[in-house]
Parts: sequence; C-alpha cells; structure tokens
Amino acid sequence: MSRTWRTFRLSVKSLLLHPLRSALTVLGIFIGVCGVIWLLAIGEGIGRAAEDQIADLGARNIIVRTVKPNNDEATDSGYGLTRADYERLRDTIPTIEPGGALPIRIITEEFRNRTRAKEGRLVGCTPQYADVTRLQVAEGRFLTAADAAEERNYCVLSAENAQELFPLGTPIGQELMIGEDFYTVVGVMKPRAASAGIGGSYAAEDFSGDVYIPIETFWRRIGDMIIITKPGSFQRDISEVTQVTLQVADRDMVLPTRDLVINTIAPYHTLEDFRVTAPLELLQQAQTTRLMFMLFLGLIAAVSLVVGGIGIMNIMLATVTERTREIGIRRALGAKRRDITQQFLSEAVVLSVVGGLLGVLGGLMCRPITALARNRLEAWFPEQMSTLPELVRNVEPLLVPWSFPLAFAISAVVGVLFGVYPAIRAARLDPIEALRHE
Repeated sequence: MSRTWRTFRLSVKSLLLHPLRSALTVLGIFIGVCGVIWLLAIGEGIGRAAEDQIADLGARNIIVRTVKPNNDEATDSGYGLTRADYERLRDTIPTIEPGGALPIRIITEEFRNRTRAKEGRLVGCTPQYADVTRLQVAEGRFLTAADAAEERNYCVLSAENAQELFPLGTPIGQELMIGEDFYTVVGVMKPRAASAGIGGSYAAEDFSGDVYIPIETFWRRIGDMIIITKPGSFQRDISEVTQVTLQVADRDMVLPTRDLVINTIAPYHTLEDFRVTAPLELLQQAQTTRLMFMLFLGLIAAVSLVVGGIGIMNIMLATVTERTREIGIRRALGAKRRDITQQFLSEAVVLSVVGGLLGVLGGLMCRPITALARNRLEAWFPEQMSTLPELVRNVEPLLVPWSFPLAFAISAVVGVLFGVYPAIRAARLDPIEALRHE
C-alpha cells in the first residue's frame, strides 16, 4: 500500500510541476464526460416529451378519423365516417370495452355572448370525452349521460373561451349563442396544452378554442351539412362523424383490433376518406427512435472523450522526452521497469480521473444551465426563438442515471489505454542513454 501511495504522490507532484499543461489535459476529459451526460440528458428529454405527447392519445386507444378526399363531388354528397360506421364498430368488435366507442363531431363555428364574438371549434362529444383527452374541469361540470339522452342545449367552455366571452364574473348558468341557437353554460375546463401532430398519422389538436356540446344535440340541431361560402363559390360539406375513439380492454389486443377495425369499415368506403391510428404503435416506434437517437448522441460525445485521451497520450509522450534524464537516474538507483511504468501510467490515470469527476459534477448542472441559456436566448433573440418548434423551445433535459458511471468509467478506461504506450516507452529507455540525455 505504501509503495502505491508513494507512486500516487509522486505522480501528483510531477503533474503539479506543469499546472497549465495538466489543466488543459484535464479540460479535454472534462468536456468529453460532460458532453456524454449532457447529450444523453437532452436526447432523453426530447424523446420523453415526444412519447408523452403520443401517450396523451392513450396507449389502449384506437383513433378512427375522417379524412376529406380531394374530390368536390364526394364532399357535396358526403364523405368520411358515418353513424352506421360508429354503430358497426361499437356492436361488432368484441375487444372494445363496454361503452368504449366514443363518436366525435367537430366543426368551426362562431360563438357569441352579446357583443362579444369568437371563432373556435364546436365539439359534439360524449361524457367520456373529457377522460379520454385528459381534460379537467375548473368550474361547474362536464357533460353528463342525462344531457346526452335528453339532447339538452348545454355547453362546456374551454378556459380561453370563458375568459374572452365572459370576462366579468362566472359564465356558469349564462347563455351562449352558437349558430342560431342558445346554449346554457354548465362548465369551464382548465387550460389544456395542444397535442402535437405526429407525422401524417395524427393532426395536431388545439383545445384552447373549444366549446363542447352533447353529440346527440349536435346531430339534432346542427345536422350533417355545413355550408361553406367563399367569394364566387358555394359548397356543401356533408359529414356525420369526425372521429371515433375506441378503447380496447387489453393493451396486447390494440394492434390486432386496429386491423379488425380497418377490415370492418373499409368495405363501406370506396374513397380513402378515413384513417386508423393506434397510438400504441406510434409509442413503440417513438421508444425505438429515442433509443437510437440517444445511442447516436452518445457516440458523438464519446468521440470527444477519445480526443481527450489522445491529448493525454500526447502530453505523456512529451513528458517522457522531457524527463528522460530523470528516468535514467531512477533506473541507476535501482528502479525497475515496472516502477517507471506504474509512475507514468499513474499520472495518466490521475489526469483522466480528475477530469472524469469534474465532468460528472458539470453534468449535474445540465438542467439549470440549459434553463438559464434558454431564458437568455429568449430575451436576446425573441423572434428567432419563437420560430423554433415548441418541443425544442420547451425541452427539459432529463438526467440519465446510468450515464454518470458510464461516462466516468469511459474516462478512466481512456486514461489507462492512452497512458499505457507512453508508460511502456518510458520504461524501455536504456538507462545509460537516458543519463547521457541533455
């Protein structure tokens, strides 16, 4: 133990003789270790955020959406999902939970409260819609089964609509004009972040401008035909159901059920006017992509560690040349090749370990430094930052626990690997030639 301790002390003393050179070498390892931890944390944060957006759709859900065909005649005569499709799916697919088929009808409409008016989404839905989309009630209540059964003229407002249409006092119990009819406000929802679009499989949804009414009321009072008027044109848009969300009882049955859904309704549609999306499949793809992304980022960061290791080798080779006479004196006094090897290898390991420890401490500062940098960039470059995707602007790095021991272990291994050759070279110097070295 004493011999090892003496070797360690001698190594530290030798490194302190050239503090700037040693500090720069440690800096290379620090950047490499810190880079591994930071890049993995940022990759984890981006991947988790994307997975959470998909998970918001429900891992046991299957979403069947109406897609508007590029055919004006089809639009005039009707397209997309029908009430018959909804009933067919509800009644014939055994893997769907009882009451787990939820029809939704969405149009753009103007909402009026006296002199105040706002355009937004009018959503005809069932009472289960709030649970499926993770909406939370802020005031009053959401729609109930009784509202749907009796086709009541009741509505629930999003937080933004409630604020803009009823800025003074509570909107609960007041009347809101939708189209030509008046609806009684029975609830206000809490703010809900928009769901991101997922490739071409699922369009983004913004809940901020929504007003919810029972879908039975929608079908009876508004109907299926929407008149679209533009300068010089008149068009009818006929569609019965915008979306049907199916909740599958067993997660393992989601993908087989998706295929069954397609086979069930495809014979009744000659046009490509519907799309079936299984968030579970998207979630699995996102998880695979996240792992590949993190591996790629880890490899990039590992390159900087290798560069730091090359820096160690370069410094140690230079040290061997500078200390040739010292090596000759130690050999003349009885030091063995093993002793010389241990000393120079110990110096390389000290450099890499110190750099690794500092890199781990720097990795722990990833989240606060990222938040500070984002705030500064938003203050200095607001316009440029606003053009970035929301996922990038709001990304929160998530530290990966195993990245700390991994990065530190790699730094230690790099120190050993890149310190072996200079140590061996120093040990193989001829003592007599080393003593003659000037």
